[in-house]
Amino acid sequence: MITTKKIVAIIAFTTLLSLSLAGCAKEGKQAGGSPADGKPSITSAIYDRGNVPPNEGTVEKNRWTKWINENGPVNVTYTAIPRWESGEKYNTLFASKTAPDLIFEYDTALRNRLYTQKQLMPIDDMIEKYSTEYKKLLEQNPLLKKLALKSDGKMYEFGHINGLATNHVLYIREDWLKKLNLEVPKTTEDLYQVAKAFTEQDPDGNGKKDTYGYSLSFVTANITDKIFQNVGWVIEDGKLIHDWDRGKAATVFKKRLYDEGLVDKDFLADKNGEKARQDFINGKLGIFGMNNGADAPGLQLLEALRKNDPNAVIRAIPLPKSEFGQFSPEVQNPIQMTAAVNARAKNPEAVMKYVDFLVSKDTQKTLRYGTEGEHWKDAGGGCLAVIDKEKNDKELNYNIDYQMLTNKTEFGKCGTYASTLDPSKPLEKEFLGIIDQAKEAYLNPSRPLASIASGEHLPSPPQNIQLIQSNTGQPMGDIINKVVVSGSSYSVDQAMIDIKSVWDKTGGQEVDEWYESGMTKIKIKRF
Repeated sequence: MITTKKIVAIIAFTTLLSLSLAGCAKEGKQAGGSPADGKPSITSAIYDRGNVPPNEGTVEKNRWTKWINENGPVNVTYTAIPRWESGEKYNTLFASKTAPDLIFEYDTALRNRLYTQKQLMPIDDMIEKYSTEYKKLLEQNPLLKKLALKSDGKMYEFGHINGLATNHVLYIREDWLKKLNLEVPKTTEDLYQVAKAFTEQDPDGNGKKDTYGYSLSFVTANITDKIFQNVGWVIEDGKLIHDWDRGKAATVFKKRLYDEGLVDKDFLADKNGEKARQDFINGKLGIFGMNNGADAPGLQLLEALRKNDPNAVIRAIPLPKSEFGQFSPEVQNPIQMTAAVNARAKNPEAVMKYVDFLVSKDTQKTLRYGTEGEHWKDAGGGCLAVIDKEKNDKELNYNIDYQMLTNKTEFGKCGTYASTLDPSKPLEKEFLGIIDQAKEAYLNPSRPLASIASGEHLPSPPQNIQLIQSNTGQPMGDIINKVVVSGSSYSVDQAMIDIKSVWDKTGGQEVDEWYESGMTKIKIKRF
């Protein structure tokens, strides 16, 4: 169990570092029971990442959905939510009144929007009347309750406890650095020079100019913004300001890389970063950022790369320093809200029983580690050892989104991904070193998080503020993309004028005033 004192410390650490689903089934059906077993039925969202092996089924129906329905207190029908297009999918589902009973969503802004639209059901009574497991979790971790409260004083969200851990990781080909007699880039100018060398000096030794030094798609683009602290609102002289200079600097850097051919010219088409990932694995990309890079996806990346090039070596590096300071990328939120209940849900008791099932330790253990004797064995000291990693890659690792209420701290030191690795196996030992590199690079108070704080821990904006932000985000992003790829025909200076014009004309000043007034109530201290 994680203590309140520890959670407070974790939240403080994160904030201080920062000074940074939904189905086709009609609603109403969930109130009924199964003719076969008498259990009530509900609907639940589940992210679709396109990562379920074909022989395992689909994200809505596979060995783990079967296990849940066979062992749980309710029958669950799942609705696939495209992971990177969840907003659009939920808009459609709620508009047609076919959204699932239980909404799973990482995006705080999206959940806030659903709350202000009165699409969500308060969960206080559900917990009080029907819960045992989640109620106990709230008693042990009162901050979990605090983060679930909305402006009307009621709870609307379920969450889980991660502890402090890395998320985004910036990888570099260390063997390329050594071959070209280069060092890990420490500044943005160094980063440019390394990207240029990786592109122009044939680091793969095939005699062709067929490599890119850097990527501007997906996570790597997000990391690039963090390098410049291009996060919108920043703290200066103890005040919250909407900064434009950082956005300009980040855009100048991206445009420089693009204009000199150091990135894939088609990066805008790489919506989910999969093209860049494949380029990295195939030895055609030298610097690459990814989600959960110090967890299973990172090891899978290393394994795939090593199969293509037995001599390839990667390392996780700190973000280079810009003129605005040196920062860290996104880390896992220590306490994260991940689920809410549709206001139209017909059977709140059944939904609550399902949530309790998901947060029970036995369920968490099975979804996280699989079946004893098949996927894991006792490693002693309360830890579990993987029996067959390739089997787990095929049968287990795709189920992460059924674990959005799993409390990683429940398993102590044995709950980390590192604890499942075998240091007697060379590749896993190597990756344990990479995990340590990522921790040192990103969980370090000398390199604070670029963002002020996670959206989980900031006040929820009123609907009019959310609407302005929603209406400006896309057109402003489109301008940035346009100027990056337009060469000399469109300058960054003009693009910044155009962006500010969109902001002002759409009511951006109201947003600035709301954040400035709201943040005066939040005391911000440095770690």
